[in-house]
Amino acid sequence: MYFDNPFKTRLPETHEALPGRLQEIQTSKFHSVLNTPLHPPFLDNLETLVVGMGCFWGAERLFWNCEGVYSTAVGYAGGQTRNPTYEEVCSGRTGHTEAVLIVFDPNIVCLNRLLGIFWEEHNPTQYMRQGNDKGTQYRSALYASDKTQLKELSNSAKLYQKALTGSGYSKIQTEIKMYSNFYYAEAYHQQYLHKVPNGYCGLAGCGISYEYAT
Repeated sequence: MYFDNPFKTRLPETHEALPGRLQEIQTSKFHSVLNTPLHPPFLDNLETLVVGMGCFWGAERLFWNCEGVYSTAVGYAGGQTRNPTYEEVCSGRTGHTEAVLIVFDPNIVCLNRLLGIFWEEHNPTQYMRQGNDKGTQYRSALYASDKTQLKELSNSAKLYQKALTGSGYSKIQTEIKMYSNFYYAEAYHQQYLHKVPNGYCGLAGCGISYEYAT
């Protein structure tokens, strides 16, 4: 049962985390929808953002449909285990959350537009879950590629918190920090809802707009 596993509600300590492996998990090379590379190096004019919004299948689809997004990939971020498998992440003993790597052209789509999608399309006030998906691997997260972006992510949370508070919602639980590694998920997870159009998507926002200045 859910509460029988302590790692569904707390991140593992270093000695509790699974070791993982040196070998990368085999995954796709190209995006099934955009036909662009999934792996770096990317073009110099492109930037990246990593987000966690619960189950990564539906979250990835949101962003590959956004104009100015060059590529997306699903994977695992924010934890300790090297090159984890999906099953290991679901155990809660890797510390990772299901995440989406977004590669975008800032000349076409600004970071704030992507953050608007992030904040509006899930519930960042939920702790270690999204809806019926419960566990540390479903936690809300924003991982920055550099210190400048980290500041922008933090500012966006403060802005959205004001909107949420004004509508009676509680404190944002989103984990916001620099990311050190993004481990790609297995090939069958990449662009899953393109391959299985009627597949599961548990995304549900709060119905509160994220207002920002372009």
